[in-house]
Amino acid sequence: MGDVFLFGATSMLGWSILRAGDATEVVAFCNDNTRHRPAGVSRAIDLDDGPAVAALFARERPRLVINCAGVCDVGTCEESPEFARTVNVEGTRNLLTHAPAETRIVHCSSDHVFGGGAGPYREDSPTAPISVYGRTRVEAEQLVVARAHTLVIRSGLWIGPSATGQIGHLDWLRDRHRRGLPMTIVSDEHRSAVWAEDAARRVWELARSSIVGIRHITATRAVSRPELARYLDRHFAIGATFATESRAERRTPHIGNVELATIHSDALAAPLPSVVPL
Repeated sequence: MGDVFLFGATSMLGWSILRAGDATEVVAFCNDNTRHRPAGVSRAIDLDDGPAVAALFARERPRLVINCAGVCDVGTCEESPEFARTVNVEGTRNLLTHAPAETRIVHCSSDHVFGGGAGPYREDSPTAPISVYGRTRVEAEQLVVARAHTLVIRSGLWIGPSATGQIGHLDWLRDRHRRGLPMTIVSDEHRSAVWAEDAARRVWELARSSIVGIRHITATRAVSRPELARYLDRHFAIGATFATESRAERRTPHIGNVELATIHSDALAAPLPSVVPL
């Protein structure tokens, strides 16, 4: 059995990290309600189920845990803030409470801990979330960094295939176009967008290091959502068409300029290539 546990393996981040890892060392978990488990995802657990998490770690003592589990849809979090907090915060708390003290925990977080408009943001920039989702991310991060031998990794948009073929910016464009559904892109959102394969490899490098605290995955440039959508449409010959709306016109909170920067200068802090080249 592998000595690395990956939680949230069917999320956009988790699926990419799973595919970039060594199948012989990774035990991949999905949510307990997942109907169809993709290849490589062998087990299921809800981290907000405290007794189940306690029982898991009473039986098994992984060397490393990479946590990508959580509810990430901003609209869902706004509509059900208690659900968002239960999954994103209490689930993280259960993991930290019951995992063996010697287990290294790498927690994948988000650029949504920042509100936008004043980027670029470094690891030491004050958090300022504007959504329920962002606030749960901040609270979970605070729990993680208070524990020894842990690392929080913040990232922006990961661009690549998803486990379901429907989530993530690329598969969202493909799926909506295939089904003939309308698409609206936020016009004034700028973020660090990197290829999922590149970002997943960086997560593994950071996870296997001794680095603790908070690290940002940065890109060579920030891109707007419309610029990104137009590039992906051309690059993958999707044939999609979409409308644009400003953040103010959207029903749910949308972050603005949240380009990620870093205070670090080592090799694992080097920016990854932006999805949209200069």
